[in-house]
Amino acid sequence: MPPDPHPWASRLESLHAEVWTRLIRGVHDRRAAARHPTLATVALDGSPQARTVVLRAADRASATLRVYTDAQSAKMDELQAHPHAALHVWDSGAHLQIRLAARVSVRTGDEVAGLWAQLPEAARLSFGCTPASGQPIPDALAYRKVPDPAVFAVLELRLQAMDIVHLGPQHRRARYARADGWAGVWCAP
Repeated sequence: MPPDPHPWASRLESLHAEVWTRLIRGVHDRRAAARHPTLATVALDGSPQARTVVLRAADRASATLRVYTDAQSAKMDELQAHPHAALHVWDSGAHLQIRLAARVSVRTGDEVAGLWAQLPEAARLSFGCTPASGQPIPDALAYRKVPDPAVFAVLELRLQAMDIVHLGPQHRRARYARADGWAGVWCAP
C-alpha cells in the first residue's frame, strides 16, 4: 500500500489540529476551502435551510467561529427561534469533510461597530438591501444595495461538536465534543 499522503489523519490529536489549521486558514486565504462554509439552520416551519457564508474568524482556544450576515435575512428569525446551527466544509485537496455543530449568539449595533469599521467598502454592500433580503421583487434587478451598519450582524458560533471524515487510502472518521474537552473518539466511517 502506498504511504498515506495525509499522515495527520492517523491520530486524533493531529487530525483535530489539522482541522483548526484549515479553519484558521479559511479566515485569511480567499482560496482556502474553509473560506466559504455552508451554514445550516432550522427554518421557522422546521425545514432545513443551508447557505454559503464567509468565515471571518476562527479561534481554537475558545472553539468559536464568526460569520457576518444581514440582520434582515431569514436566518436571523431562524436563529432567534432555534439558536443552533451546523457548518459544513469540504476540502477536496485534503479529502476532508468537516461538520461542526454550534450554539449561535447574534451580535448587532454598538457591539459590532468596530468590526463594521474594519470592513472594506465593497464588503459593506452585502449588508443593506432595499427591499430587505429575501423579499419578492418584480424583476431580477429591482433592488438597491446601500451599506447600512444598522443591519450588520455578527454570528458567533460556539462549537459544541465536530464530526470529521478523512477519505484517504483508508477512510477515517472522528468525533470531538466540547463536553469532553475535545479529546475525540474514532468512529466507523
